[in-house]
Amino acid sequence: MYSNLQFATQEVLDSLTPREAKVLRMRFGIEMNTDHTLEEVGKQFDVTRERIRQIEAKAIRKLKHPSRSDKLRTYLENL
Repeated sequence: MYSNLQFATQEVLDSLTPREAKVLRMRFGIEMNTDHTLEEVGKQFDVTRERIRQIEAKAIRKLKHPSRSDKLRTYLENL
């Protein structure tokens, strides 16, 4: 089940823009050793932490849309 969840997570993140996906991966430590602060992510992209917060919020809004969230709903219901 864990590998299926990883695959589903990857698939959902791939539906975002590369920038949005990278921001979420860095902020939440997905496929990384640790998560990063808004400041750290901002430095990577050479933008302010406020801009990273905006990108993160937009990406999360997109992920909440039924067309994307349905792919992960099965896993969330089994928690």
